[in-house]
Amino acid sequence: MWGICCRTMVGRAKPCGLMKLRHLVKPVSLTRVSGRYLTHQKGLPTLPVPPLQQTCERYISALEPIMELDELKHTKELVDEFQKAGGLGERLQKSLEKRAQNTENWLSQWWVQIAYLDYRLPVVVHSSPGLVLPRMNFRDKQGQIRFASKLIAGVLDFKTMIDNETLPVEFMGAKPLCMNQYYKVLSSCRIPGLKSDSVVNHAKSSRPPTHITVVHNHQFFVLEVYNSDGTPLTADQFCVQLDRICSSSSQTNMEPVGILTTQHRDSWGKAYVNLNKDKTNKKSVWAIQRSIFTLCLDGAMPQVSDETYRSSAAVQMLHGGGSQWNSGNRWFDKTLQFIIGEDGTCGANYEHAPAEGPPIVALIDHVVEYTRKPDLVRTPMVPLPMPQKLHFNITPEIKKDIEEAKHAMDILAQELDTKVIVFDHFGKNIPKTHKMSPDAFIQVALQLAYYRMNQRCCATYESASLRMFRFGRTDTIRSASSASAAFVKAFDDLSKQNTEKVDLMEKAVHAHRAYTNMAISGQAIDRHLLGLKMIALEEKVSVPEIYTDPAYSKALEYKLSTSQVPSKTDCVMCFGPVSPSGYGVCYNPMDDHINFAVSSFNSCSETNAAHLARAVEAALQDMRKLLEQTPRAKL
Repeated sequence: MWGICCRTMVGRAKPCGLMKLRHLVKPVSLTRVSGRYLTHQKGLPTLPVPPLQQTCERYISALEPIMELDELKHTKELVDEFQKAGGLGERLQKSLEKRAQNTENWLSQWWVQIAYLDYRLPVVVHSSPGLVLPRMNFRDKQGQIRFASKLIAGVLDFKTMIDNETLPVEFMGAKPLCMNQYYKVLSSCRIPGLKSDSVVNHAKSSRPPTHITVVHNHQFFVLEVYNSDGTPLTADQFCVQLDRICSSSSQTNMEPVGILTTQHRDSWGKAYVNLNKDKTNKKSVWAIQRSIFTLCLDGAMPQVSDETYRSSAAVQMLHGGGSQWNSGNRWFDKTLQFIIGEDGTCGANYEHAPAEGPPIVALIDHVVEYTRKPDLVRTPMVPLPMPQKLHFNITPEIKKDIEEAKHAMDILAQELDTKVIVFDHFGKNIPKTHKMSPDAFIQVALQLAYYRMNQRCCATYESASLRMFRFGRTDTIRSASSASAAFVKAFDDLSKQNTEKVDLMEKAVHAHRAYTNMAISGQAIDRHLLGLKMIALEEKVSVPEIYTDPAYSKALEYKLSTSQVPSKTDCVMCFGPVSPSGYGVCYNPMDDHINFAVSSFNSCSETNAAHLARAVEAALQDMRKLLEQTPRAKL
């Protein structure tokens, strides 16, 4: 189940594409000017193609901490051959530079296709992140409905800024960032295919959608969210409509058609054809796909202790807990699904192809803030049309597809191990007092934790945003460096002095920060290497040996797949590992604590999410202790 072309070519598409260094990203409000978005976009620089020699040198450097010397010697020979004057590498480089001159972004179309749409494992766990919000202050159906109503109103409030092009443009330092992804997250949906998927966005169609999809007890409803004059319904009115939906879908024995979206993409592509043979089904699917977003009103969650609540909530956001719980109360192809349980559990799941984490997090921050506002005005009650239930005719063939999807989803739910922790000893404050980047400090702690558990370093992925460039997506920050390897190997060595260990820590932190700056400025190695390979495939020349070299596969086997996802809200994003013997690690550094979500697969005896979480906690505390116990010479 793990051998997949996407992994061998680019590594699994890494969730989140985090808003790197978000504390440097400042919003600047725009006045309402028609076409301002397009003017802003055209003013952004295009993604550069890094120099070939630079990428080759940095590729070898990236391999040093994860490979043996004899293996590296062979790879160096292949790389030297690849980049020599007049060779294949130079020819591919020129073709890539030509593509860059003739496109707005030489990478983005390739990346979406290869990393997402051609990727055939289920989007659930393997691609789509979940986001866990703090537990809300309600514990019953009426509280659930009231909160959901304010949430809908909050999303529509954000949508107004998108529609009017008054969304604040974000800056990193003095440089404006691409805002394109914000215009992709609403009214869009992934469409399954037999060999490759597609994404459709209805926001700019001649008749943009005016409804959302509400799912309750595995039943789907169309809820119109605007009045005939174009104004949105109020939270009070949404309360009435959601109450109607819940009352008319109280039966719990309905076929969970939504669980089909959890399947392997090839299986779902075939089931999708079967489902759409029926006109009623086709109409219902079309209504879901066109909707602005999906709201999932969940039933019960498994009863758990307060200690394990956050981990259990993460499971609900990632995949719904299996067919016996809420996995069928979803449409995982929708770009954005908000998930609200009766017990105050709240969060979201998003399909990754149209966007990275930043627009999702910004939207959710806005919505959470909106839901906290008091209701100042009571809405006069006027007659509202009944929400429209979407019907599905379940043939024996579709029933068989649903049963197969249930079975596969239950296996995947049992397979994923998820641990969410709140590291409450310190947050961003401590690294900052030592003049260190909090993100780099956490990444070095991850390297130390992994090394202590496995006695080796591993290829590590951290998302870097390329939004300084037009239509920019992500590149890879390779957190395992020669500097981090030297530090983690020395840390528990009793023969080393603390002053030396602190020097090595500072070098590791600075190396990570330097790679981060290189990546966000379009000078990292991974997307460049991918681009050269894609040019070779398009021009039908033999794929260079550096790509068939075992070192390239090792470089893309990310045992640690990570993202920093900062948020104003005290939340945490979560996603599955990208390697069967690896971990997914997402974290949200707050001022005085850090939220971590760690995942692994139960079938791998070498990995354990809780063990890594504890190792990270210990590494962070030990690094702080080392800094505070080692006096530094005053300059």
